[in-house]
Amino acid sequence: MSPVEIHAIDGLPEVSPGDDLGALVAAAVDAAGIGLTDDDVLVVTQKVVSKAEGRVVDLASVEPGDEARDWAERWDRDARQVELVLRESAEVIRWADGGLIISRTRHGFVCANAGVDVSNTGIETGERATLLPEDPDASARRIRQRVGEVSGAHPAVLVTDSFGRPWRDGITDVTIGAAGIDVLADMRGTPDADGRELHATVIAVADEMASAAELAAGKASGRPVVVIRGYRYAHPAADDPGARPLVMDRGRDLFP
Repeated sequence: MSPVEIHAIDGLPEVSPGDDLGALVAAAVDAAGIGLTDDDVLVVTQKVVSKAEGRVVDLASVEPGDEARDWAERWDRDARQVELVLRESAEVIRWADGGLIISRTRHGFVCANAGVDVSNTGIETGERATLLPEDPDASARRIRQRVGEVSGAHPAVLVTDSFGRPWRDGITDVTIGAAGIDVLADMRGTPDADGRELHATVIAVADEMASAAELAAGKASGRPVVVIRGYRYAHPAADDPGARPLVMDRGRDLFP
């Protein structure tokens, strides 16, 4: 098995709405001196994707409704942020103690506060909030296409964010958007190390790479781009489904 390399990339400038993110990413990787190949995986955090796509909201522009005000007052939260969470939620799964709201987003993700975040939003952190990209798979495809135009290489692209998990404390990065890679590795029907046939093993390889990338880059390092090299991933068919296969069908969801 060949070694897997993980390179956290320095030098990406502060990203603003309308910036050509794919070109900025390609330039930063080029400046790092490692280049790109078609077999690499380019991992980009959701925060810079949302910034480039204008998914940033000035909290001063948000007028909270009664529900948001009531919840904020109960838990000493910012009612404007709560209002954004409700707007971004297709369904509220649970109003949790401490003021946390567990939501199902329009993408189908079940996560804390519908992915609304006020950290690391630039010089006005705390007065601005980022929202999840409208279509993270489309975001990944655009980055991949633009990186290809600039660099000549077409690596797979993952857009990642930090999620909590049932039964486990702590957060970890997961993939919310993908292009050019099969996000699941279906091992069913193959033998294990003892020759027994596997019947239920499906590995979330894109989530594993998202976590590995975050481990290499660091949570507060200001390095939102990582290149993973050496992992032999499967390429999807022409109708690339992106990260959608990672979202469990609600009929099988243990926490509906």
